[in-house]
Parts: sequence; C-alpha cells; structure tokens
Amino acid sequence: MSDETRPTQGNLDSGKTIDEKVTSPEAAPKAGVEREDAQQSGEIGLDQVEAPAVEPYVVKKSEGMWGKTSPDTSGYAGMMRTVEFPGIAQRPYGGWFDQVADRLEQLVPGHGTGRVLVDRGELTIFVRPEHIQAVCRALRDDPDLRFEILSGVSGVHYPDMAGEELHVVYHLLSLTHNRRFRLEVSLPDGHPHIPSVVDTYPMANYHERETWDMFGIVFDGHPALTRVLMPDDWVGHPQRKDYPLGGIPVEYKGATVPPPDQRRSY
Repeated sequence: MSDETRPTQGNLDSGKTIDEKVTSPEAAPKAGVEREDAQQSGEIGLDQVEAPAVEPYVVKKSEGMWGKTSPDTSGYAGMMRTVEFPGIAQRPYGGWFDQVADRLEQLVPGHGTGRVLVDRGELTIFVRPEHIQAVCRALRDDPDLRFEILSGVSGVHYPDMAGEELHVVYHLLSLTHNRRFRLEVSLPDGHPHIPSVVDTYPMANYHERETWDMFGIVFDGHPALTRVLMPDDWVGHPQRKDYPLGGIPVEYKGATVPPPDQRRSY
C-alpha cells in the first residue's frame, strides 16, 4: 500500500455505529487492528497497518533456565529472558475497540482498572474482580456487544508482580459482529478469589475447574469446583511458577529420575 492510500487515525468516522462495518480504506481501523471485512475483501490486513509505539512494562528479567542458584544440567545457563507486558494503550485504540470500551463503561461504570492493552491487533481490558459477572452479562446480552461465546478461561502466574501475582484471562467471541477480545483480572496471591461466571457462560464450568486445578484460583459460586486434571488428593497447583521444578520424581521400574534442578552436574 502506498503512502498516498495508507489510512490514518484521523480518517476514522466517529459517527459510525458499533456494529457498522468499514466500507472504505480511508475508514480502516488503526493501532494494528484489522478491519472487520478484511478477510473477505483482502484490502487491508494486520501486516499493512502500524501500531503506535507504547513503552512496555517490564515484569522481570531472568538469567539461565533454572535460575542462578540451581544446578543447570540443561546447557541453558547463559539464556537471558525479559518478561514484560505491553504498555497501557492510549486513546484512540482504533476501530471498534473504542466503541466496545465506551459501551462497556456505559453499561458497567467503574468496571475497569484503567489498564487497557492493544497489542498485535488484539484488545485486552483489565476488569476489577467484583465486576466480572456484571461485565460478562453485559457483553453477552447487549445488542451492540453480543459476545455470545466464552471460548476459554485460563490462568497466569507472575510471582514478581506484588499484589497481582495471579491473573485470570477470559477469551470472548461475538458471532454477531465477528469480533474477539479478552478480559483480564489480576488477583493477589494471598486472596485468589473471583466470582464464577458459569451462570452467564455455562461453558466456563470446566475451564474454571482447570484454572483452579493448575493455578489455585478460587471461583466463588462455582457449582462443583473440583480438580479436573490432577487426582483429587493432589497437593499443589502444577502450573504455578513456584511449583517444584520438574514436578515430582518420576519412577521407572524401581529407578527414580529426579527433577532437573536436583540432578548432579557433569
């Protein structure tokens, strides 16, 4: 696409309704957002628009595969890794992202924490835990939103983020408007409780059970919050970063293979 035809942020039509499709290149969404009819027309894609530069939030920097204190027999002792969040997005987010954010604020005032991410053409809105049920109900039922499907609930553990170590991520899909975006809720490790959304999205039943099983996040009001992958009497939550490296010792016909951080160095 040439510079003369490349759409700009100022070309967005603020008068369009939330479910109105873009019909001209001049009105195409920005900030790395793909216009809704791009797949059909092939006119504009994610690789043809540029997202604004936003300073990322660095969570931690790590060195080596197993950390500096543990013996490393893997050969990855020199590996350097930066764990970071995309920076908080600034208005306008681009395309229908602003319209969804504005409508959600109208329906559930004060639901957000102020953290909104626009990264790789995707929108993530951080929600306060006490508002997650009202937000999901509004997203499902409002005609301008109509996110009928909750395709998944997952957990993330950031042990270095004091006061918000555990995150719950909700992946939503609107069949009516052909849109996808995420909700995210951060919880303190000392009180990992959040209301269940099974009443709004019944498909969340097993997803919440798996998130509890793997991360120890408690979904209050869930009809049967029991383990779904690990045995009922299992101790701990295997996908947390503070879970023992390598899990538990593995036994093979009487022989024991210890976890990687407990093996001898050669």
